[in-house]
Amino acid sequence: MPALTRLLALLHLVVAMTTLCPAVASAQEPALIRLFNGKDLSNFHTWLVDDHRADPDKVFTVVPDVDGAPAIRISGQTFGGITTEQEFTSYRLTVEFRWGTQTWPPRVSRARDSGVLVHCQGADGNTGATFNGPWMQSIEAQIIEGGIGDFLMVAGHDADGTRRWPEMTATISTDRDGEWVYDPKGTPRVHRNGDRINWWGRDPDWTDRLGYRGARDVERPAGEWNRLEIVVEPDRITNILNDVVVNVGTAPTLSRGRIMIQSEGAEIFVRRVDLRPLTIP
Repeated sequence: MPALTRLLALLHLVVAMTTLCPAVASAQEPALIRLFNGKDLSNFHTWLVDDHRADPDKVFTVVPDVDGAPAIRISGQTFGGITTEQEFTSYRLTVEFRWGTQTWPPRVSRARDSGVLVHCQGADGNTGATFNGPWMQSIEAQIIEGGIGDFLMVAGHDADGTRRWPEMTATISTDRDGEWVYDPKGTPRVHRNGDRINWWGRDPDWTDRLGYRGARDVERPAGEWNRLEIVVEPDRITNILNDVVVNVGTAPTLSRGRIMIQSEGAEIFVRRVDLRPLTIP
């Protein structure tokens, strides 16, 4: 075989191996962090209104078999959440969840509710001035029937009692009731201090009732598993529900923090909490 022919054959082989083995190209990707290890909550601490880091009613447990795999059960009985011990900056967070059947006062007959808070800042419970609130200053990716993927700006307090809140820009239009709805072709607006940015398909007739479903909902029916991916970059946060981009915010004023999954009146099972750090040039 002539030398040139051998060289061309070798090049074709290299290209073929690269195509058939994509893992080679991604070998330098940061390692996946399994925040839920399938056994316990050792990567988190719990927080509840009044009980703080105690959990006498077992709001947070790991159950061995939910649809064939272990899962975190959050009963929803008391407001609070599980919070990572570690802070994170840029990452892709994947949370797989499904609703249970149990609901609790004051939301017994209201839409099932939870959420993922990113860039949590400060002390536990700082949404309350006496640090007995359920959450922390953060940006929330909402998990509520009919509104999964909404953004909420969650205000908190510093140690000296000063109230702080995050800000984030989103391109929005307004619905018939004047609510802000994510619209990639809309007008940029800075959102702060309790503001909510609805995902693009949120039903304008949404009501806070158990089992609510809108005509354009991306969420799967109650009892089925959903996948919420939150892509956190220095200048952008993107919410992706079941492979559909539902909301995008830019220029967040928070750039790092802990991650919290809420307990908010409804039973929810979480079988996957995976974090892939992003390599930012």
